[in-house]
Amino acid sequence: MSDSKPEATTDEQKATELRRFLTPKLLLLFIVGDILGTGVYALTGDVAAEVGGAAWLPFIIAFVIATLTAFSYLELVTKYPQAAGAALYTHKAFGIHFLTFLVAFTVMSSGITSASTASRLVARSVDQGFDLSLNNTGILFVALAFIVVLALINLRGVAHGVLTNVVLTTIELTGLLLVILVGIWAMTQGDADFSRVVAFDTPEDKNVFLAVTTATSLAFFAMVGFEDAVNMAEETKDPLRSFPRMMLTGLSITGLIYVLVSITAVALVPIGELGASETPLLTVVERGAPDVPIDEIYPFITMFAVANTALINMLMASRLIYGMAKQRVLPPALAHVGAHRQTPWVAILFTTVIACGLITYVFSASDDAIVTLGGTTALLLLGVFTIVNIAVLVLRRDHVDTNHFVTPTALPIIGGLASLYLVTPLSGRPGEQYEVAGLLLGIGVVLWAITWFVNRAAYGAKTYVKDPGELE
Repeated sequence: MSDSKPEATTDEQKATELRRFLTPKLLLLFIVGDILGTGVYALTGDVAAEVGGAAWLPFIIAFVIATLTAFSYLELVTKYPQAAGAALYTHKAFGIHFLTFLVAFTVMSSGITSASTASRLVARSVDQGFDLSLNNTGILFVALAFIVVLALINLRGVAHGVLTNVVLTTIELTGLLLVILVGIWAMTQGDADFSRVVAFDTPEDKNVFLAVTTATSLAFFAMVGFEDAVNMAEETKDPLRSFPRMMLTGLSITGLIYVLVSITAVALVPIGELGASETPLLTVVERGAPDVPIDEIYPFITMFAVANTALINMLMASRLIYGMAKQRVLPPALAHVGAHRQTPWVAILFTTVIACGLITYVFSASDDAIVTLGGTTALLLLGVFTIVNIAVLVLRRDHVDTNHFVTPTALPIIGGLASLYLVTPLSGRPGEQYEVAGLLLGIGVVLWAITWFVNRAAYGAKTYVKDPGELE
């Protein structure tokens, strides 16, 4: 009897530990695939509508701000290579349970909101690609079915999810490279007007600076995604060496692609037409290569590209919930890992239910719901980035025994101030984005109260959240 107890403990540990599957190359594809997707495919025209032909400038500014914050993430993920990401860093830095929960809920909400928005684009692409002429109910059904498919992939394990990401990322890159190649072809034929690339054309109620910051707030949605990778730390081989190289490489690749795509778009399509299009990149390739039946192909490319964004966001959200539940910031039941697949199946089901609810909300919203939710996603994450940039400085006092990446002190200061500015109304951010964010955070406060009572009932008056220095 005494010999069986240690074996049971070992089996229990194996059943609750995540499998380290991600190699550096798969991690790079994960990061690139998560950053590319819904933002550039859907919002390029909206960015151009704010600043005219200089649509490339907001993408560059968003890239710089994202890179500054990425350096903070690199120090923290190599210092604390665990799955909980920004919420874990917040808890270690400040030790405030409410703030930790709110950050976790904010990050999770941004991922699920992004995935829910992507599901709408997938449903539209299915409708266009197969010429189904679906009504709103049909589109909603396709979107919900898509989220269920993502859950099934996620339940089979991170290996299947990441390998699916490899295929989708390849398709995603193909779609964007096609836009760039079409631009090169049009230039050789004299059909591109590159004089528009340096022309600012801002709305009458905004000066150039405000128009650029407003456009940057939109463009930032296209740059988010790199932060999701830190939630895969427990499933990455040698995170200390892999994360710095792969994250900075992934950001550089995507930043370059965005600039080239935005330059191509404004050179081929007049700004007014580009801003009015719901599928701006399809409009670009149609204009640049009118003799190619691209309208029959591109909806499917868009479908897979956006699907990739949704897949990775749902992977991230479930791992974040798992990580927080493992530290008792959320109910411990959400940390349950299946013994066979070794996946956090309870967290996967939980995030899927929330996503389905958000999809229903998106389909009941106005026609600009994609822009609103995309901007709200950026708003939520910029708030988190502000806290992370502060946390990395606070945690300098927490010395660990292992070697880790250290970012220059000036970078988190600049990154934090820039992120905070883009959170405020001074950046020109529309009011409806604050309304959506407020609603989501209000739900978070309610869930925090429920979690507090559940934990208090389970653990009594004892501290049920570990001290920052004791988090494993």
